Amino acid sequence: MLKLVSMAAAVAALAVVAGAAPAMAAGKAKAGGSCVLKAAEGTGGTEQAAKFQVDEALLQAVDWGAWSAWMASGTTPGYSFGPRKYKCKGGSGLGYTCRGQSKICKL
Repeated sequence: MLKLVSMAAAVAALAVVAGAAPAMAAGKAKAGGSCVLKAAEGTGGTEQAAKFQVDEALLQAVDWGAWSAWMASGTTPGYSFGPRKYKCKGGSGLGYTCRGQSKICKL
């Protein structure tokens, strides 16, 4: 089960990363940086775990360094990781599946 959950998260992250390049030119941040609107999907045994997987995939799609900083300290230096919007469903074979979206800006 754990391998299946990890595989699903990896597939979701890969799908988000594949769409990252064209979206990097979208919008402007307050300090002149660029903003992207990203979406991702995550699965987990709880709704909280599925949302966590979404957050990871969102950051990985933009910058692996920002993701690693967020994992280590809960901060994203150089980026504004805006509020996330989630839509979650329970009862799937993996517990919960959440789709999320966030605007991420380079500062």
